[in-house]
Amino acid sequence: MRNLVFDILFVASAALILYVYAGYPLLLLLLARRRPPPAADSAAPPKVTLLVSAYNERGVIAQKLRNALALDYPAGQLEIVVVSDCSDDGTDELVREFAPQGVRLVRQAERLGKSAGLNLGVSQATGDILIFSDANAIYEPDALRQLVRHFHDARVGYVVGNARYTESAGQPSAESEGLYWKLETWLKEKESAFGSVVGGDGAIYAIRRELFTPLRSTDINDFLNPLQIIARGYRGVYEPQAICYEEAGDSFEKEFRRKVRIISRSLNAIRRAPAVLLPWVQPRHWLALLSHKVLRWFVPVFLILALLAPLGHWSSPLLRVAFFLQIACYVLALAGWAIEKRGNAPRLFYLPYYFCLVNLAALFGICKLFSGSLSPTWQTIRQEPAAAQDAAVPLAKRGS
Repeated sequence: MRNLVFDILFVASAALILYVYAGYPLLLLLLARRRPPPAADSAAPPKVTLLVSAYNERGVIAQKLRNALALDYPAGQLEIVVVSDCSDDGTDELVREFAPQGVRLVRQAERLGKSAGLNLGVSQATGDILIFSDANAIYEPDALRQLVRHFHDARVGYVVGNARYTESAGQPSAESEGLYWKLETWLKEKESAFGSVVGGDGAIYAIRRELFTPLRSTDINDFLNPLQIIARGYRGVYEPQAICYEEAGDSFEKEFRRKVRIISRSLNAIRRAPAVLLPWVQPRHWLALLSHKVLRWFVPVFLILALLAPLGHWSSPLLRVAFFLQIACYVLALAGWAIEKRGNAPRLFYLPYYFCLVNLAALFGICKLFSGSLSPTWQTIRQEPAAAQDAAVPLAKRGS
């Protein structure tokens, strides 16, 4: 009986891991149906507010604002607002130089975090559509038009754009993040065709202004707001032609810290919008949320159980082989960590390393959630961003 328990524990854990990374994508491939493009509308484009969140972004903010001012959208219908979380590196002074061109600075009196800043920015926005963006996200000229055209459908509550990561030469974290992001992009396309894309993207996503719900300081806006919109009966759309480019972190460690923060606050968002966990509210979104996000975040728990289960039934040759295969994977990951410290690691090493890093970040995120240590503020993870942008190459356009 004891051996059977460990057999079931291993099989269940391994099955859930396989479902997350292989079963769910295959299921989406079968279930997703191509939706027709939104119908053309001859009405004037809606008034849009582009909200740019910034904390100490002196290196990229001028480039961001020049990009925003050059977007292909009627000037009278585009409002550009920079929300500064009490920046102290000269970011605000640079933003004020763009005031004659209509750019507005909204500065928090004290550093309260991105969510508090967005509450302040939205309260002063005049657009019917709110588009949220990061300070280093560079948009293609037609990105706004591609986003807002979906709002002609009254059932659409939010639209997510196509954020592509860029890398600088010799930057393995960016390449790994790019490979990871290609899978994410494919899942978003299929989820959008199946029902609703899960979550937004802080670099480029839009919502109807009336659907914005004020945030707590520890909320993550690009995940909680879409969940709240889904709970109100709307759907979310992924628009692959609304393209922007954003630089990945310049090291695995910085990506790790970013992922811990995002996962912990995203789990908290589900706790803040529990209705989305009820399958009868929006069944298709529920399936995508559970499979794409919740189960994936708990993969490190399944990995631990799959590693420990063979120890409880060591007499099983199959479980012994499974145990040693897992150990081999972790040895490759450790080698990738060691090699990456000295430079570029070969793909054989950095892919296991990145896989383990992502799941370790998820485990830390779970621990942060249950320990209640959710930080409302963030640090910029880029180094010398302006130079990096010049040297960057779009990962989505490279062969993998």
